[in-house]
Amino acid sequence: MPKRSATTAWQGTLEQGSGRVTLQSSKIATYDVSFPARAADEAGGITSPEELIAAAHSACYAMQFSALAAEAGGVPVTLSVNAEVSLEADPAGGFRIGGIVLQVSGSVEGLDAGGFERVAQQAKDTCPVSKALSAVPITLRVES
Repeated sequence: MPKRSATTAWQGTLEQGSGRVTLQSSKIATYDVSFPARAADEAGGITSPEELIAAAHSACYAMQFSALAAEAGGVPVTLSVNAEVSLEADPAGGFRIGGIVLQVSGSVEGLDAGGFERVAQQAKDTCPVSKALSAVPITLRVES
């Protein structure tokens, strides 16, 4: 199976330093990161590990949903998946990812609302990124 990689070059302290994340496998982008932007309500054009996790989770979930919908006899027409990853203070010190909210909506020919909901839940439970993040509470919101 393939392996994918990204690299971060960091300079300076946590509070005043910054870095650049490069997507090594695809080579399609390099992103700026910094802790002040990570901890702020407004990112100001700078990404964070949480946003990158959200991107990975939403893409993986959409793929898994599509596969499971087809197995259930449906044909995905459109899907919209949003993943929201929360950074919060950790009572043990430092920070932690406090939770993830996955929101899915779309149109799948051949599946009624109940079938859509079942596939949505199954995709949440079986998506490889969901499995990797199983230590974090993942909430699913479905709009069929």
